[in-house]
Amino acid sequence: MAGNATPGIISGEPSPDERMVEDLAYRRHRAPVQVLSCLLTIGAILLVLNQQFNLALFSGIVFIDNLYLFLLAAFTLPLVFLAYPPKPGIEKRGLILGVPAYDWLLAIVVAAALIWFSFKSTAILGEGWEFAAPMPAKILGFVLWALILETLRRTGGLAITIIVFVISLYPVFAGLMPGPIQGIQQSFADTMAYHIVSAESAFGIPMRAFGEVVIGFIVFGVALNHTGGGKFFNDVAFALVGRWRGGAAQVGVISSALQGSISGSVISNVISSGVVTIPAMKRTGFRADYAGGVEAVASTGAVLMPPVMGSTAFVMASFLGIAYTDIALAAAIPALLFYFGLMVQIDAYAARLGLRGMKPEELPKLGETLKQGWLYILVFVVLVFLMVNEQREATAPFAATALLLVINQLLPRNRLTWAGFIELLAATGRALAELVAILAGVGFIIGAFSVTGLAGTLANDLVYLAGDNALILLLMGALTSFIFGMGMTVTACYIFLAIVLAPPLVKAGLDPLAVHLFIMYWGMISFITPPVALAAFAAAPLARTSPFAIGFQAVRLGAIIYIVPFFFVLNPALILKGSPAEVIEVLITAFPGVALIASALQGYVLWGGKLDGETKRWLARLLLLIGGFALAAPGGRLIPVDNMLLAVIGIACAAAAFLLLKLAGGSNPPGKL
Repeated sequence: MAGNATPGIISGEPSPDERMVEDLAYRRHRAPVQVLSCLLTIGAILLVLNQQFNLALFSGIVFIDNLYLFLLAAFTLPLVFLAYPPKPGIEKRGLILGVPAYDWLLAIVVAAALIWFSFKSTAILGEGWEFAAPMPAKILGFVLWALILETLRRTGGLAITIIVFVISLYPVFAGLMPGPIQGIQQSFADTMAYHIVSAESAFGIPMRAFGEVVIGFIVFGVALNHTGGGKFFNDVAFALVGRWRGGAAQVGVISSALQGSISGSVISNVISSGVVTIPAMKRTGFRADYAGGVEAVASTGAVLMPPVMGSTAFVMASFLGIAYTDIALAAAIPALLFYFGLMVQIDAYAARLGLRGMKPEELPKLGETLKQGWLYILVFVVLVFLMVNEQREATAPFAATALLLVINQLLPRNRLTWAGFIELLAATGRALAELVAILAGVGFIIGAFSVTGLAGTLANDLVYLAGDNALILLLMGALTSFIFGMGMTVTACYIFLAIVLAPPLVKAGLDPLAVHLFIMYWGMISFITPPVALAAFAAAPLARTSPFAIGFQAVRLGAIIYIVPFFFVLNPALILKGSPAEVIEVLITAFPGVALIASALQGYVLWGGKLDGETKRWLARLLLLIGGFALAAPGGRLIPVDNMLLAVIGIACAAAAFLLLKLAGGSNPPGKL
């Protein structure tokens, strides 16, 4: 992404400041270490291609699951120690080729331990090592447990590492716990072995999802980024809506939504998109805190936006045992509602303050942008076709990546140099290593609950506490999701909640897919909600204002993300679960309802004018808010009336509000978009 104020058209290989930034500080490797990192990355990719395409490259066979996952981790986990320092800025002595000797040692040990387990993969399955592992497996299990926790700390942060550390040791003390959280106790040595050799712990569902589906999309995202995809999406957004009223902010919304297809990371999305959009918003009259809030909210929503949705959706597909495309289709309407509400709020804010769009000379030409970046559109068409029409979620991203690189090298304007290709491989390795560390680490939580039998009893206890009241259980779930979302990555938070919280919600009679989307949404909310608000903290240096001021603006701008999950979990028609008539009915009312809520929150409604000042306008604002909720909210489980009656109430409130606005002095000119 260009760091200058005015966006430009893609020209040449993307420079580092035109790419989406990475969340974690990493070492700039010398040539020998760079070569080693690239070889490990190539090995990991070949291993996955061998598995996904049944190539039989290595031994004439496709590997059994545990052997495959051990080898995949052996290629990727050493990269964590080579790429990410234990603490930035402390490495000055004892360096070997720019990497501390202790990190070389840790990388070698983790690779050796994983290779040993890979050689024992058949014995692990045939001899039941989950509960009867030999002593060497217990010792090496402890070593790997400790090293995986360290990789988790370097990639996921201290907060999630402490949580995983404590819960991973729960089996050792399970028999001493009080009634509701008491479980089957295990010895320390047996617990360590179980965490590594079991198909329910570090190498369980999250890692299987990574090895089967996620890895292809990580490779695709990095390749798209390094061939200029981030800048292309930004330029398209500027060309499409830059001239609109408040256009610079609308650009932030659209570019962030598009770039979520590349990274799936809130923080990198904020920084990469915000470096252009936040200054542009400030230049066109937006307050600094509002500009930062727009970028924080738009970047958070990008992880929820199909078709890619970050890695979490693929893990969700594994948990639910359904196709990823089903999740993407289900998530489409809630994501569109979220972005629609955000865009209405921005337009209302711009109209209330009389802000204009950007000047034509500041904007790229749409035709020229599409001419230079048509390959990205073609590649996405191929990707979506293979995923939706051919049902090839695992292999589609590899095919799309191959097409992208071939076309990219055929076009002189975008062609990667040899140095650029090496950096692409290195960045791919870092992305894979980071996610493997997080997934393996969080997998310890699944293992701890699995071996002690806690998962089932905890679900029963939560349902009992809620008294079978779905709304109370959802409120408990929302609060739990929000708390655990603090300091966790999206994927780590989702996995934890999918184990602990999803079963009782499903047991209460709620739709399983809606429940998993619910906890994913509420796990994201801490990114924009003070006091944590990581997206606001990322936007603060770019906006040059307080992160808390940005956070409070983000809460208002992102209001829809707080309420939409309740709507779709209580009325699955919003996630396309129901008859065509039910889906159409809920769509007809949901979008106008969200528009009214957004207008009331910002104090301006199209064709009605400002909603503050005299009493009639404040009353109209309240009526619009009530009417919006009546139109958007599902009847039945949340409100004891049917949808049709709610729609009538919503329309009546909106009509009364517009009548009050007319009595207050007629409508203000709506302004030109």
